[in-house]
Amino acid sequence: MSRHRRGKGSAWTGPVLRWAGLLAVVSAGLLYVTAMPGESYSGPWVPLAHGELGLRERLEGHIRVLAGEIGERNVWNPRQMEAAATYVKAVFEDEGYDVRAQGFMSHGVVVRNLEVELAGSSLPKEIILIGAHYDSVAGSPGANDNASGIAALLENARLLARTRPSRTVRFVAFANEEPPFFYTQQMGSRVYAARARGRGERIVAMLSLETIGYYSDEKGSQRYPFPFSMFYPDTGNFIGFVGNLSSRRLVRRAIAAFRDHTAFPSEGVAAPGWMTGVHWSDHWSFWEEGYPALMITDTALYRYRHYHSAADTPEKLDYRRLARVVGGIAQVVAELAGIHEAEGIAGTKLGGCPDGEEPPTGRD
Repeated sequence: MSRHRRGKGSAWTGPVLRWAGLLAVVSAGLLYVTAMPGESYSGPWVPLAHGELGLRERLEGHIRVLAGEIGERNVWNPRQMEAAATYVKAVFEDEGYDVRAQGFMSHGVVVRNLEVELAGSSLPKEIILIGAHYDSVAGSPGANDNASGIAALLENARLLARTRPSRTVRFVAFANEEPPFFYTQQMGSRVYAARARGRGERIVAMLSLETIGYYSDEKGSQRYPFPFSMFYPDTGNFIGFVGNLSSRRLVRRAIAAFRDHTAFPSEGVAAPGWMTGVHWSDHWSFWEEGYPALMITDTALYRYRHYHSAADTPEKLDYRRLARVVGGIAQVVAELAGIHEAEGIAGTKLGGCPDGEEPPTGRD
């Protein structure tokens, strides 16, 4: 009888060990994808510092021009598309940059990628690239998608214009991210990334600023594609850092820098690039060329109900929180590029500034 029981127990041991091993592998894989350094900020709202107040005003001004005065901008509205490019070029030039254009033909219209550069001092061949697309989807004025990203690009270029990076920093405004050009050879970032690879350029980090202006404190305001809802919060008050497995090191370094400097909730993921939502922006073009790249986003349609609609208008966005996020992104760029004089840029260092915004008296 005792031998029979041992035999029966042995029959169960194999399957149990196999299931335990599988569970351990899955758990380790999920941890590898979702675990990020530091902690997401969870304290009370830190009032905007003096520098952030000005940043908020400038961000709103850019978005009201692009999504309000200009409106829908794409190859089906070529005058508005050119007006947006002209505006971006003028803002860059106002900060003292020399603007280079990469023109290409799309549906019978010449469109342009626009780039400016801060030359690196000690590591000039290593390039940190910050990009955002300035076109909007057909039928939408594109305030959040993606005037918010372009406004952040322009303000990062302004905040860092008079610094001296160790690595070269490029700020690039891309044409043609929206359908039907996404995943095609006419996507502006695809054109740019292919040329960079052809030239042998060493892009060591690419940050795509994609739909970053909407936040909510309501529980249930945040959704995710499967299976991310099991691991991330259901309140849409954070900024996301999203990359593929090959870009995991960059994602972790970027979110660590953001958390070190910025009193704002943040979440990160480095997942297989084929998973839903992970590849939905210009960073995909750089993955295609083997460059490390990530997307910084408010998660777009998983939070923002006006995504890709005529209702994506400037008054929907949260400019106070956008200012905090954009200042934090500048700190990320500064750390990646080796800009040592950028501490507290835009007043974003944790703790705020007594000369800035008054503490809120009601619910934030």
